[in-house]
Amino acid sequence: MRYTPQGPMGYFYDESSIGDVHVTASRTITEADIVNFGGIIGDYNPLHFDAEYMKGHMFGQRIAHGMLTLSFATGLVNQLGANLKTIMAFRGLEFTFKAPVFIGDTIHVEMKVIEKTDAPKFNGGWLTQEVKIVKQDGTVVQEGKWTALVANKPS
Repeated sequence: MRYTPQGPMGYFYDESSIGDVHVTASRTITEADIVNFGGIIGDYNPLHFDAEYMKGHMFGQRIAHGMLTLSFATGLVNQLGANLKTIMAFRGLEFTFKAPVFIGDTIHVEMKVIEKTDAPKFNGGWLTQEVKIVKQDGTVVQEGKWTALVANKPS
C-alpha cells in the first residue's frame, strides 16, 4: 500500500508487471476462528469440531476449514493494501488444498503476478496472480491463482 494525497491507495494495472511479488503479514488460526466460521456457514463437520473423533483420524487433531484458510488469505491480501481502491472486480480462482491447517498455525500469503490482459473498455486490465498460502514452517497449505480486474492509473 502507498499513500497519496487522496489517502491510502493500492497498485494500478498499468503500474503492475509480470513477476511483481507481494507478501502479506501473518495471522494465527484460533479455535474461536473455526467455531465462528463453522457457525456462520453451518459446517459442523467433526473434522473441525470433534477433538476426540480427530484423535483417531489421519490428521490426529482438528483442522481449520479449507475455505476459512482461503478466506483469511483474502483478508490478509486486503490488509496489505495492494488492491485498495484499484480493484474493480474479481473474476475467479483455482485452488488446490495441499496440507491441513491446525489450531495455532500461523499463515501468510505470497503472490506473484503471472499474467496481464489489457481491458481498455474498462480502463484497466485483468491481473492473474499465483498465490501460495504458507504456514509458519514453510509448508504450502494451499496454492493456485486468482484473477481480478484492476483499474489503470487515472490520467
